[in-house]
Amino acid sequence: MSRKKVTVVGGGFVGSTTAQRIVDMELADVVLTDILEGPPAGKALDMVESGPISGRIRLLRGFRRQTEITVPLQERCGGDHGGIPAEAGDEPRRPAEGELRRGKSGGGTDREALAEVHPCGGDESAGCDGAGGVSRERVPKNRVLGMAGVLDSARMSAFVAMECKVSVENVHSFVLGGHGDDMVPLPRYSTVAGIPLPDLLPKERIDAIVERTRKGGAEIVNLLKTGSAYYAPSAAAVEMVEAILKDKKKILPCAVYLEGEYGLRDCCGRAVKLARAGRKRLFRLS
Repeated sequence: MSRKKVTVVGGGFVGSTTAQRIVDMELADVVLTDILEGPPAGKALDMVESGPISGRIRLLRGFRRQTEITVPLQERCGGDHGGIPAEAGDEPRRPAEGELRRGKSGGGTDREALAEVHPCGGDESAGCDGAGGVSRERVPKNRVLGMAGVLDSARMSAFVAMECKVSVENVHSFVLGGHGDDMVPLPRYSTVAGIPLPDLLPKERIDAIVERTRKGGAEIVNLLKTGSAYYAPSAAAVEMVEAILKDKKKILPCAVYLEGEYGLRDCCGRAVKLARAGRKRLFRLS
């Protein structure tokens, strides 16, 4: 049986943190790629050198894309899983800059990255919903999955836990759609120890949580000044990776492209069951 391998396209904060989480959880060997020369290999080597201390022994390599290298493409991106366009060439988000505008900057790089990843076969998980629109041009749509819903659901759960003063383990939130104005939080499907949120909190507090969730990325950008979130985004991507690699058939709120399912077209955002072949089934929430 071949060892599982995941390619992370984009070696910035999100990409490198995603790679580190995959290695720490011993989910797969990781190939970290970027358009820059040096940083992906340096970060991969740094992670490898932490192995004797952490006890993590998964293989991790870093490459620059679009350059002549000695390692065959199949070895770089191969194995049974293709890749995660984690950042795909986007510049760091700046204060007052929206997710949609930022998402457009990496479109060309997304296409170039997927041209390398897809021929190697395997499941694809786009880092955000913006990448999904580019990815579906080259990859079967059941293998194009955006993590916006997983990320925003985690943010909402964190805010609900703060408001209710309970453990995040007791909170389950559901947010569909994209980031920002396209986000669709679903309080009636969000629970604390199984109790629907509207039964626990007044409408004004729920509205405040929804609004903070909607602006969650911008809040972090405004605090960081020169950059955007990467711990939560990488955790969201890795939750999807784990569900696919382990064939969990786990239902997560993913950004997926709809072409008539449930009467919806040209939009993203649905509860999806994730398994070894990418998305297995869409679930309707109404």
